[in-house]
Amino acid sequence: MDDPAHRIEYESMLLGRHSHLIASAPESRDGRLERSAYILLSRVRVEGPMSIRQLSEAFALDPSTLNRQTAALTRVGLLERIPDPDGGIARKFRITEEGGHRLDEHRDEVVRGLDKVLADWPEEDAAEFAAYLKRFNTDIERLTGRPWPRP
Repeated sequence: MDDPAHRIEYESMLLGRHSHLIASAPESRDGRLERSAYILLSRVRVEGPMSIRQLSEAFALDPSTLNRQTAALTRVGLLERIPDPDGGIARKFRITEEGGHRLDEHRDEVVRGLDKVLADWPEEDAAEFAAYLKRFNTDIERLTGRPWPRP
């Protein structure tokens, strides 16, 4: 396991295993956002209203999957369907005030969890780790052709 790619694979697997310690429980428990809702709401907040086609391209997911996800988020009032603000035919999804509130609460909870993990880290180590994560993600986005907009 001296090869960095093998070490990164292994540590990434473990990070996924520990994510429940940092983030909220699934929405079915205590009304918290599940991972897919957190990511979808985050994208719509940064991008603005998006159609199923735009979401499908952004996430590289089948439109039927996104139809189910957006329908569920619309039912609970976190997204709303609106006419295309640019005058297009397809309706778009926009994050609601409640969706923004819940997204902020979830993000704050994740940040509090990360603050606990990083409590004993020197500030420069945490900043360097964040910079490497951003570089890692942007390189993946470059290779897949699916950049994630950053605020």
